[in-house]
Amino acid sequence: LSVCGKLCYAIGGAPNQVAGSAAAFFLQIYLLDIAHITPFHASLVLFIGKASGAVTDPVAGFFISKSRWTKIGRLMPWMLACTPFTIVSYFFMWYLPPFVSGRVAWYLIFYCLFQALTTLFQVPYSALTMFLSTDQKERDSATAYRMTVEVLGTLIGAALQGQIVASAHVSHHCAVNPPVNTTNSWHDTHSFPDPSDLMSHQAKVYMIAAGVIGGVYLLGVVILFLGVKEKDDPYALTSDRAIPFCKGLALTMKHSPYVKLTASFLLISTAVQLEQSNFVLFCTHAAGLRNHFQYLVVTILVSAAVSIPFWQKFLQRFGKKCAACGISWMIPFAVMLVTIPNLILAYFVAFVSGLSIAASLLLPWSMLPDVVDDFRLQNPHGKGHETIFYSSYVFFTKMSAGIGLGISAAGLEFTGYKPGICQQPSDVILTLKILIGAVPAILILLGLFILLFYPITEESRKETKLALQVLR
Repeated sequence: LSVCGKLCYAIGGAPNQVAGSAAAFFLQIYLLDIAHITPFHASLVLFIGKASGAVTDPVAGFFISKSRWTKIGRLMPWMLACTPFTIVSYFFMWYLPPFVSGRVAWYLIFYCLFQALTTLFQVPYSALTMFLSTDQKERDSATAYRMTVEVLGTLIGAALQGQIVASAHVSHHCAVNPPVNTTNSWHDTHSFPDPSDLMSHQAKVYMIAAGVIGGVYLLGVVILFLGVKEKDDPYALTSDRAIPFCKGLALTMKHSPYVKLTASFLLISTAVQLEQSNFVLFCTHAAGLRNHFQYLVVTILVSAAVSIPFWQKFLQRFGKKCAACGISWMIPFAVMLVTIPNLILAYFVAFVSGLSIAASLLLPWSMLPDVVDDFRLQNPHGKGHETIFYSSYVFFTKMSAGIGLGISAAGLEFTGYKPGICQQPSDVILTLKILIGAVPAILILLGLFILLFYPITEESRKETKLALQVLR
């Protein structure tokens, strides 16, 4: 694989991360403070949206596995076809409609559409790794390129969104004269314009950000199409038959390395999602960092982007299971931020969290091709199982993240979160601290414990590689 080809492949995945990052960090606070829907309804939007994307994964895997080879490949047509609709759904996801009563349904429809359409892009894109090269090192290298650019995409998305919409959440009134009585502050409308005013500054800046990110989406997909040539299944013989989807799904669920890998990163990815979705709320309402949240988000993502090459070298030298220890680094520092909300400490925590997030992003996508190779060795005369592995993996991680986000937003509703006020009740602040500190720590520790039993080692990877070469 050429460096140019790897870069074009990596850039193709960046738009999904740009849009996903903006939604992960800002959609919850947008729904609460700009659209002014209740935390309960926000939890429904987040959970049902994630669930719709998760349900689309196996459906996408089924239809893609049935797709025939075309002049531009078997996976590429899916990515090209869904992109225009994804851009439209993303824009309307950040549009403030003129009506109030049906606003929850509006965001639910377009968030579900966006999640489903990004799935139709992500499943073939992630499976494309297996059709770039038969060499494990080349695939790992392409995955490292992809993860580096995707983290940069996450950085671009959060930075663009954060810088454009920061003024919608910075209130001089709150900073200068914070109210003591939260009941009175609920009636304070000076710092938060009426959301029904479509010309309000808050609504405008979110639409501008959505338009900019939509343009990034289009650019990334064009580069992917022009710079990457998909190869037909390089592993299969012409006599091999495609594994039926249901049979293949049953086989993957019985494959021990896959089950352990999925269970581990299901918990870890849920922890990262909880950190992302509640971080801006925590900085705004619980840590007194209302004017710094966009810079803290950028610090996290710069740290993650810079450290991806380090983690790639680390896992090549010490092994992939050993590199998983880096995911645990964020736990003590997140707990420190919750207990000691200091500005300097906050930036240090953001930097260390970026290192951990980079490891959590790189490792599953680097380990999944090894699982597919191991499955191929045990089932040498079947083909078409790659999309089954990738779609079911994304299904489980999205579903768990949706449940986690839904529960966290419902927790804010239960403890009395009120949109538009300068100072939230003490129960809400405590809930945000638990969602940022205790819950992710428990999930990460459980995920790493499961990963201890993951059976594929560096030695077994080499043995599998040699055995596949003999079969080919």
